[in-house]
Amino acid sequence: MVCCPGRSIHGWQEHLLQRLVEADNSFSRAAAQSRIAMPIAMAAGRDLQVLQQLYDYDVEAIAADVNQQANLTVPLVPWVNWSSDLGPLQSLRQAFEGSEDWTEAMPTLVELYRQRGVGRFGNYWAFRWQQGQLVGLAHPDPVALQDLVGYEWQQQALVKNTESLLNGHSALNVLLYGSRGTGKSSLVKGLLSRYGPQGLRLVEIAKADLQDLPLVVEQVRSIPQKFIFFVDDLSFEADEEQFKALKVVLEGSITARPSNVVVYATSNRRHLIREYFSDRPAPRDQDELFNWDTVQEKLSFSDRFGLTLTFEPTDQDTYLKIVSHLAQAQDIHLDPDQLKFRALQWATQQNGRSGRTARQFIDFLTGEQPA
Repeated sequence: MVCCPGRSIHGWQEHLLQRLVEADNSFSRAAAQSRIAMPIAMAAGRDLQVLQQLYDYDVEAIAADVNQQANLTVPLVPWVNWSSDLGPLQSLRQAFEGSEDWTEAMPTLVELYRQRGVGRFGNYWAFRWQQGQLVGLAHPDPVALQDLVGYEWQQQALVKNTESLLNGHSALNVLLYGSRGTGKSSLVKGLLSRYGPQGLRLVEIAKADLQDLPLVVEQVRSIPQKFIFFVDDLSFEADEEQFKALKVVLEGSITARPSNVVVYATSNRRHLIREYFSDRPAPRDQDELFNWDTVQEKLSFSDRFGLTLTFEPTDQDTYLKIVSHLAQAQDIHLDPDQLKFRALQWATQQNGRSGRTARQFIDFLTGEQPA
């Protein structure tokens, strides 16, 4: 029986489709990778037919019958409305309700798994590597790329590289280097809002956990989604094990680097490994035969990132441009001359000119607005 467009839709149907979308099983995994064997497809078709029968149950009648048979003092109340935010359920609902046999709508379900992902990679766009496992983040920082102004060419380069990754082409590891508060981290986070629906996933890895990086890579190697491993505020001491682990991922080892993974790192240091004057070779050095090679290894580590984006200190014009853009976005109506004067005053009294300072200034002005 096909659901009629005018029929009341219950929370039961929504719940059933939600479980189907979030299913993590042999069929959904095979569908996500476009590798469905015939026996799995046949078994999935049979399951869909059973689910179709369950979907078509009259939940109000079932609730009334349960109330009567069980003589409940507090009767069951069927939920009769869909939520306002259907998300991926909308296309699936339309495909199923327009089909006499749900097996005919299997291609829609397969495409949904392929685009959305399955299990945790379908439920979350952002992750944090924590205590030896990937933890999904339900509420990642909602940065939007269109809200980031002042460093346009850096954004264009990063977007182009990310789109290459999503399109299955060669993509580079990226080092975002420059002054504090210039929006390096926000730029990386902003990619998720734009490209999450297209299969981009962001994995935040703390510097202290970089020794686990090869392990994380292997966990996502066979996943069809594309992954940015995000390392914020990166720098090393000379002999840190984390440096060696990151070097393996950047350069590769006997195991090939997966094509669905890139590393985006931010740093305030162009040379990521600290170098001291005492490190420099001198004729009296006898401890190491090739001391200069060691120094060059330290200095050239940042070159292992295929793309380096430099963020210069924010000048006054750029700072005021960011302030004006944010003020407009927050619907702050202030005389332009007064806005400029107060913005420069704020920068002088606070942390200097930067995108971060501009954001803090606009947040302050927002708090001044009448409720």
